[in-house]
Amino acid sequence: MIEVRNLIKKYGGVAVLDISELKVEAGESFGLVGNNGAGKTTFFSLILDLRRASGGIVYSKNIDVAMSEEWKNYTGSYIDEGFLIDFLSPEEYFQFVANLHGFSKGDLQEFYDRYEELFAGEIIGKKKYIRELSKGNQKKVGIAAALLPKPEILVLDEPFSNLDPSTQIRLKNILKLLKKEESLTMLISSHDLNHVTEVCERIVILDNGLVVHDLKTSENTLEDLESYFAV
Repeated sequence: MIEVRNLIKKYGGVAVLDISELKVEAGESFGLVGNNGAGKTTFFSLILDLRRASGGIVYSKNIDVAMSEEWKNYTGSYIDEGFLIDFLSPEEYFQFVANLHGFSKGDLQEFYDRYEELFAGEIIGKKKYIRELSKGNQKKVGIAAALLPKPEILVLDEPFSNLDPSTQIRLKNILKLLKKEESLTMLISSHDLNHVTEVCERIVILDNGLVVHDLKTSENTLEDLESYFAV
C-alpha cells in the first residue's frame, strides 16, 4: 500500500531522515514512535507530499506521490491545525470537505451520526469558528474530517495529544473498529506508547531519522518500548 525507497530528507546538508526501505501493507495498522526530532512528522510529511524529499521515492498503491495527485482520492490525513480552515465553523468545514468528495447531505448526516460520540456535544451546533475551539476540539475536527471521505489510507500525527482521557478512549475504539470492519490502512505516530501499542499491530521506532526497530505488536511490546526509551 505504502512503500518508500532510499528516502532521504536533508536540512542544511544534514540528513534528518534516512530510510532505505519500508513497506506498509494494505489493511495494516502501523505505529511510528520516537523522541522529539526523530523524524516522525518529517516522514509523514513526505508520505503526503507536503515536503519534497532530498532523495528517494514514496509510493502509494504504486503511485509516486510526488508525480501524481491520484493518491489523494483515497487518503485521509491530519498532521496539525494547519490542515484546518479556521475561519469556518466545524459544520462549514465538514461541508467543504464533503463537497470536495461529492458527498450528499445524506452522506454528511450519516457522518455526523457515526461520529457523534467523538464530537461529545462539543463540536456541532456551538456557533463557533474552528479558531475559537480548544486545541483538543480542533484536533477532533481535523481527525473527523480525515475520516469523512471514508479513506483507504489514514495518516495521523500525534492524534492523542491534547485530547482528554474520554476522547482518547473513544478515538482508540473508533480506530480499532475501522481496522476491523473496513480494513483501513493506518499510519499513526504517537509519544504515548500505551495508545500506539493498543491500536497498532506493528510499531517502528525512529531514532535520528533512522529505523532502529520494526516490531510486531505482542503482549511484550509495551515493555520492550519502555525499556528502549528508558536507556
